[in-house]
Amino acid sequence: MPVVLRSKRGPPRYRCTGTELAEGPSQIYISPSEPHCTDPVQGQGEQRTGSSDSPVLAQQNLVLRPFAPLISTSLAHSSEEGPPFSGEGYNLAPVPRSLEPPPMVPGRDQEEFRDLPPSVVNTLKARAPSTRRLYDLKWRIFVNWCSSQGKDPRRCGIKSVLSFLQGGLDRHLSASTLKVHVAAISANHDLVEGRSVGKHDLVIRFLRGARRLNLPRPNLIPFWDLAVVLQALQQDPSEPLQSVDINVLSMKTALLTALTSVKRVGDFQALSVISSCLEFGPADSHVVLKPRPGYVPKVPTTPFRDQVVTLQAIPSQGGDPNLTLLCPVRALCIYLERTQSFRCFEQLFVCYGGQQKGKAVSKQRISHWLVDAIRLAYQARGLPCPLGVRAHSTRGVTASAALANGASLTNICRAADWATPNTFARFYNLRMEPVSARVLNASSSTQDAGQV
Repeated sequence: MPVVLRSKRGPPRYRCTGTELAEGPSQIYISPSEPHCTDPVQGQGEQRTGSSDSPVLAQQNLVLRPFAPLISTSLAHSSEEGPPFSGEGYNLAPVPRSLEPPPMVPGRDQEEFRDLPPSVVNTLKARAPSTRRLYDLKWRIFVNWCSSQGKDPRRCGIKSVLSFLQGGLDRHLSASTLKVHVAAISANHDLVEGRSVGKHDLVIRFLRGARRLNLPRPNLIPFWDLAVVLQALQQDPSEPLQSVDINVLSMKTALLTALTSVKRVGDFQALSVISSCLEFGPADSHVVLKPRPGYVPKVPTTPFRDQVVTLQAIPSQGGDPNLTLLCPVRALCIYLERTQSFRCFEQLFVCYGGQQKGKAVSKQRISHWLVDAIRLAYQARGLPCPLGVRAHSTRGVTASAALANGASLTNICRAADWATPNTFARFYNLRMEPVSARVLNASSSTQDAGQV
């Protein structure tokens, strides 16, 4: 990512006042999870102190720089709608998902839950609606296959289950997809030899073999160009940020936070604005973001499970003033000021319109924000939007750009919460041309033109 400078603004509303930073160019950094120094800070209108466990800012070699543009299209802004919300005050607790007890499986369930009260049975078998829908879909596929083979889907043997899975493997289904099929079958199939289908030795060995034979083939070419997006974020309709539509402000703030933190969407959704989770440094030199208390990340066993994110703001002296428009700290400050009047939850990102205005935004909606921000950037540049853009791609693009510009692989894994470099190498390492190669190519082209 190119250097990002920070301009002076009026009296802060959410920040503390302090001395100006020293002159000189600065950059957006990837935030590693390491201890950070203690600074007096202020946020949300009350006094607080910096946290001693927040990470230090990343080193200079983690700076991302622009890359050559690709081709892409545009997308209209998404709307925020949902059920009405009533009540006053903040609610920090995560919104509970509605759980539905799945139907009883004849034979097996009657034997297992015969002497248990119905309420206990519902608790034991409760699943999220999304899991129910996914299992129902996979189960219907298995039922249709058994009908074509003249088999009973609830009582067929392991041989039939393995034949069904082999058919999926022959159709090039991934091992992860086959694992979901096994989970759905296990939830509805009778026990086999006293065990569920998913715990049978032959099924376990089959899934292991499927992973070896059908290795994941991640795309090594980025779907979208980081330089195109960053250039578009500095112009209309993304600026001036103080007066743009709230939907554009939300999308730009979320995208800058995603690019500079290299975190998952679930980590963004868990960020909070309470005094212990949101801390601005003196003169808005940086911001420390933490998830709500009790948040458990997707991979809690990694050595870098500390979810504290520190984003650096850069002074505007001595550089391109337009680059201040990419400062994530500036975007967060403006976003907090403009959402204060309708904010109903202490989650950092909230819905900006419709009946859910002010309510905590979901992970799916944040994902839509990131994708829409990328597509809107391509539209602003007059380029067609690339196909296949996903919110999770921000992690691979940012990490790969940092590595191409000399960042330490250890620091990248620490920022992204990857336990080992193997995860980055297998799934996220994209083919990004380093800046040095472009400079050499440009020099060669200039020399050739001079000789002509």
